[in-house]
Amino acid sequence: MFELLIYKKEAPVAFITINRPDAMNALSNALVEEFDQVFDLVEQDDQIRALIITGSGEKAFMAGADIKELEKRDLILGRQQTKRRQEVFNRVAEMKIPVIAAINGFALGAGLELAIACTLRVACAEARFGSPEVNLGIIPGDGATQRLPRLVGFGTAMEMVLTGDFVDAQEAHRIGLVNKVVPKEELMEAAIKLAAKIAAKAPLAVQCAKEAVNRSLEVGLYEGLAHESYLHAFTCATEDKKEGVTAFLEKRKPDFQGR
Repeated sequence: MFELLIYKKEAPVAFITINRPDAMNALSNALVEEFDQVFDLVEQDDQIRALIITGSGEKAFMAGADIKELEKRDLILGRQQTKRRQEVFNRVAEMKIPVIAAINGFALGAGLELAIACTLRVACAEARFGSPEVNLGIIPGDGATQRLPRLVGFGTAMEMVLTGDFVDAQEAHRIGLVNKVVPKEELMEAAIKLAAKIAAKAPLAVQCAKEAVNRSLEVGLYEGLAHESYLHAFTCATEDKKEGVTAFLEKRKPDFQGR
């Protein structure tokens, strides 16, 4: 079905593997469109409660944009292509289920931007992160100047974007860029364990919690609190809330149905 991606479903978790190892899994225009198509499959499948994205090969999660395509960008193509990539990466950020980036190597440029659009990030110890666009005479275009400051803070994001310097996995963890760092051989196990833990929770509660935290980065405190209150009230009207409370009182494991 896909030429540049490998899609696998093991409900309640789905897996997308970026499959351009010969090009360090670089983001091409064709790959952007395949991402858009595979996200349709994920979002239409109610059995999927968490998604893991990783890269093929030993070296890279995604080592930036396809330089051959970047070379051809002018004013018009630059605007068209970054706008399209932002639209697709926004789907990751806004997806109703958690999306976990299992970062198996370099996450640079567009790769960093895909990773920070994900809900959570697990990295192997060999992973490297950077926003090196200034070295090519351009700036990030797929979300780094907006999402990175919200994730790691204004000063750290500014330094990464202006210098183009890479940070290693331990530093990425220290600054809040990734949630966990594990040995490479344990990467997928750690990502699956995290995905399964969240997938076992009430799906509507997870969806609403993700939405509330996302909105906290965009609105004032009191507007955010009001939105949180409405989402909390919505979850109080679900069957899963009744099941969760009943299971707690009966001292048993809840059976959430996403209703």
